[in-house]
Amino acid sequence: MQRLAYETMRTTKDAPAPTIAEHKAAIQRENRRVTSYDVALVAGVSQSAVSRCFKPGASVSKHTYARVMKAADGLEYIPNAAARSLITRRSNMVAVIISNAANLFYPEALSELSKHVARGGKRVLLFTLHKESELDLVLNDVWQYQVDGVIAAATLSEAQVAEFERRRVPLVIFNRNLRGQAANTVACDQYEAGRALVSRLAAAGHRVFGMIDGAQDNAVASERRRGACERLAELGLPEAVIVRGNFDYASGKLGLREIIARSGGRVPDAVICGSDVMAIGCLDCARHELGLAVPAQLSVAGFDAVEASNWLSYNLTTLRHPMQQMTAAAAELLYSLIDNPGGAAEKRMFAPQFVEGATARLVALPPAAVSLAA
Repeated sequence: MQRLAYETMRTTKDAPAPTIAEHKAAIQRENRRVTSYDVALVAGVSQSAVSRCFKPGASVSKHTYARVMKAADGLEYIPNAAARSLITRRSNMVAVIISNAANLFYPEALSELSKHVARGGKRVLLFTLHKESELDLVLNDVWQYQVDGVIAAATLSEAQVAEFERRRVPLVIFNRNLRGQAANTVACDQYEAGRALVSRLAAAGHRVFGMIDGAQDNAVASERRRGACERLAELGLPEAVIVRGNFDYASGKLGLREIIARSGGRVPDAVICGSDVMAIGCLDCARHELGLAVPAQLSVAGFDAVEASNWLSYNLTTLRHPMQQMTAAAAELLYSLIDNPGGAAEKRMFAPQFVEGATARLVALPPAAVSLAA
């Protein structure tokens, strides 16, 4: 209707363009939103010229741009993203699939991803998983929004990756290593992180280990556990007593008690926790409920280097993800896939950074001797 009215006025001979005030009053009487056709009518240009003025990098003269911007400001026009997507065939939305488990790592990751995605002119559409096994249900929702691409912090099956390819939706896997699958990936090497933690603790004389593992269907937890257990075997140390956790504070507390109970009441030399949040729960239980001196009687270490791990009360020994580099790489890779689809899958792997903290007995090593691949 609005377009018809615009075309009628544009083709009427000698019909002067209405003033900003006159047309704004007419729009208010009609109780409707301002459109690009209104701006074009007041500015005395075509609707396509208005569209070009609001499209970054489009060709438009300074004179036309000034007229359009003056009309747009006067009419309080805001470009319609949905309408633009019909023209460009892009939604300008990137779906981020992330776990909503009680892990302080992912809010930080989401914040950084949103920042890098926004720099490319797109917005994040968030989808959360309670469990990674629910991914199929979430993907059904993702398809409906026709997003330009997806960054998924989840483990996808071969069939799920193939479905992205069939639908021609660019996909970047974040912080997961889909072994044996050709998928674009940005991840921290969780397997080597598990090995690194055991190597440093064993070098300081720890021999008896306990481990509070992450959620059963979580690939990150699985990789960390595998790396730690294989390193213990290589060093000829006893197998760790492993209990199940859920990346939350409560399972850290309960996990320590279960490890001690399964060890016949003996306190292990060190407990490796699948996340910093669990490590903090383990620490509080050790210090305040069991009366253990940390690290004199028990060393505790975690993963992720979340903000709370650096608080004075904890000063946790942990491993840090290079978060800014990883999120920047994920956004960069996704934009590259959107602009240039096809090509071989790319994997960008980052090394975790060891944070000594004060919750584990450690032998100081020269920089050259500290190797995550030890």
